[in-house]
Amino acid sequence: MNLTKEGYRKRLIDEAIEENLKIFGAISIEGPKWCGKTWTALNHSKSVTYLNNTADNFREKHLAEMDVNLVLDKDMPELIDEWQEVPAIWDAIRFKCDQDSKKGKYILTGSATPVSDKIRHSGAGRICRMKMYTMSLYESGDSSGEVSLQDLFDNKVKNKLLDKVELKKLAELIVRGGWPESVNLDVKGAMKITKSYIEAVLEKDIVEVDGVKRDREKMEMLLRSLARNESTVSNNNVLIKDIDDNVTEEELTVSRNTVADYLNVLNRLHLIENQKSFMYKIRSRANVGKNPKRHFTDPSLGCAVLNITPEKLKNDLETFGLYFEALCERDLRIYAESIGAKLYHYRDNNTGLEVDSIIEIADGEYGAIEIKLGSNKEEEAVQSLKKFYELAEVKPKFMCVICGLYDAVVKRPDGIYVLPITALKP
Repeated sequence: MNLTKEGYRKRLIDEAIEENLKIFGAISIEGPKWCGKTWTALNHSKSVTYLNNTADNFREKHLAEMDVNLVLDKDMPELIDEWQEVPAIWDAIRFKCDQDSKKGKYILTGSATPVSDKIRHSGAGRICRMKMYTMSLYESGDSSGEVSLQDLFDNKVKNKLLDKVELKKLAELIVRGGWPESVNLDVKGAMKITKSYIEAVLEKDIVEVDGVKRDREKMEMLLRSLARNESTVSNNNVLIKDIDDNVTEEELTVSRNTVADYLNVLNRLHLIENQKSFMYKIRSRANVGKNPKRHFTDPSLGCAVLNITPEKLKNDLETFGLYFEALCERDLRIYAESIGAKLYHYRDNNTGLEVDSIIEIADGEYGAIEIKLGSNKEEEAVQSLKKFYELAEVKPKFMCVICGLYDAVVKRPDGIYVLPITALKP
C-alpha cells in the first residue's frame, strides 16, 4: 500500500515515475520547493524518511548524519525526502543499487542541488534524475485538454468551438501560479504564498544552499531584474546594469562574477528555468542567437518580486504579454517533457526573426509556436511563422499560434493552427 495523501491531484510525471521505477534501482525527483515533489513521491512509496530541518524530523536526520545505513532499511520503495540535507545519502544509495539487480528501491526528492564535491559518483545507470515543475493548467484543471500536443505532431487536431477565457481570468492564472497549495485559493491568498516563498529564498535559502553568505539586497535586485526581463533574451550585462547603474570597468568584472554566482544559486534552487536556443536544421547557423530566453520556474515568482497584481497586468498589456508568454512556455515545457520532447526558442541575429517556442521530439521532428495574448496579433504571428518556414532547411512538422483570448481550435487554410493555452494538454 502506497502513502498517497488524501486530496492528491494526479500529476503528469506520475506515469514516468512508475515507468522509471521498473528500470532503475532508484529515482531522484528534483524541483523547486512547494511544487509537489513530496506528495507525488509518497504516491509511489511504501515508507518515508524525512530529512528536512524541522523538530519533528531531527532524529532521522541525526541518525542519517551518523550512519546513512540507519535510515535505509525501510519498506521499498523508500522515499528519502530532501536528501540533499545529508549528501552522503546519494553515494550510499548508489552503492545499494550496485549490490543487487532489484529495481525501484528508493525515491529521492530534493529542492536544491548540493555542492558537487560532497558526492563522489554521478549515479548514472543506477539513479534516474527527473525534473518536476509547478502544475500546468491541465494539471490544475484550468485547461480543458481539448488539444493534445502529440496530436499536433500527428496532424489529428480537429476544428472546434470553445468557451472563451476572459482577460481577468488569464491575469489571475499568471499571478496565482501553479503551486499545489495555491490552486484552490483566491488570488489574494495565492499571492501571499508566493511572496512568502520569495522572502524565504532571500532570508534562508541563498545561504543554506551551500553555506556561503550572500548579499540579500543584491540578490533581491537580481530577482527584480530577472522579473523585469521575464521572457526576454537578455545577457548577464543587462542584469548587471540593472543592479549597478554606474559600473566602472574594474567593477564590471566583480559584478559579472557576482551575478554569475547568484544565478547559479537560483538555478540550484530550481527557481529559474531558461529556454535554450534552437540551432538545428537552419541555414544561417552562424547568425542564430545562442542566448537563452530567461524565465522563472513559475511566472507567479516574477509577479511576487515586482508586486504585480491581476489589475496591474490588465493596465499594462506589454507586461501582460510577456508574462502570458511565460505561462504558456511553463506549460509547453511540462507537456513537451512528458512526451519525451524538449522546449527551445529561435532568434536570427541578422534579421531579428524570432519564434517564441520550438518543441523538438526525440526523432528530430519539431513544431514551431508563436504566442500572442490577443487574437488581434494572430496575423503578425502567422507571418513570423511563414518566414521561419522559408528559412528552415528541414520544415517544422506543425506550426501553431497560441492566443490567450480565443474561443476555438482552428486549422487555417494555410495549415497553421490557432488555439488557446486553456485547451492544451500533452
